[in-house]
Amino acid sequence: MPFMHRATLPAFALSLLLPCALPVLAADPAPAATPRAPLLERSQEDTLALERQLPADEQQQLQAGSDTFLALWKPANSGEAQGTAVIVPGAGETADWPQAVGPLRRKLPDAHWATLSLTLPDLSVDAPVARAATEPAAPVSSDNKSSPPDAGAGVEKATAPGAENGYKAPANDAAQDESKADAERIFARIDAGLAFAQQQGARSIALIGHGTGAYWAARYLNERQGPHVQKLVMVAVRTPADAVNTLVQLMPGVKVPTADIYYTDRDLARNAAEQRLQASKRLKDAAYRQIGLTPILGDNGADEEQLAKRVRGWLSPAAQ
Repeated sequence: MPFMHRATLPAFALSLLLPCALPVLAADPAPAATPRAPLLERSQEDTLALERQLPADEQQQLQAGSDTFLALWKPANSGEAQGTAVIVPGAGETADWPQAVGPLRRKLPDAHWATLSLTLPDLSVDAPVARAATEPAAPVSSDNKSSPPDAGAGVEKATAPGAENGYKAPANDAAQDESKADAERIFARIDAGLAFAQQQGARSIALIGHGTGAYWAARYLNERQGPHVQKLVMVAVRTPADAVNTLVQLMPGVKVPTADIYYTDRDLARNAAEQRLQASKRLKDAAYRQIGLTPILGDNGADEEQLAKRVRGWLSPAAQ
């Protein structure tokens, strides 16, 4: 009998404890999902990096509607500047991008041109998606003991630029609305850049766009006319995949002298440039000029200087 008493005691004690524990367990529900704070745009993350890396005297915080954005300013290295070049980077590029944007903003001041390089907002297709801070846990079994997914996993950022002649019109009204909203945000930043250039007493203002930035600069001049802009330079232009109009459709509305600089080693770029040239001939546009460049492989410094030399030549007062 004593042996049986000792064996049944734990079971008896457990039967007394379980009714007390169950209400406590039932009162502890799983944590509810709460919205995570909005993720930073890629352009905002890039801005933070540039603010840490570049001298403070080059940084200007400009206002465009409800947006405050970083622009990089370099005055001309001369007593009397010829003008200010407002540089518009392409999709996925920063205000100091190593291809075209950064080299031009640093080299043109030696040619008597001040530079102001803008930061563009992310396009709608690039907007990050916020996830819930707490997600229901997956059931854990003997064959499923994986850890929860990382909170940032699965956030994908689309690349906005499409091939030069691979343009596809937006598929529906929603896509057109997004493209229009993107345009308004970008135009507001170009407006702010032009206003800053005027405040600095610029005698002349040129817009320089690289990649999709060249498309947006041309579209800005097509829709806004840009009364304070005297010249346009497009470098390696690309049309955004969700663009409302092709560049060929936009160019007739650009009323300022335009340099269209493209690289001859790229088939798509060469073919698209030929289409733009033919369109300009049909319009008898004497203010449009194409400049084909051959990359200097293995020598980035010489390649950058080649581009800067062509841009300097176009911006000189005698160039038409």
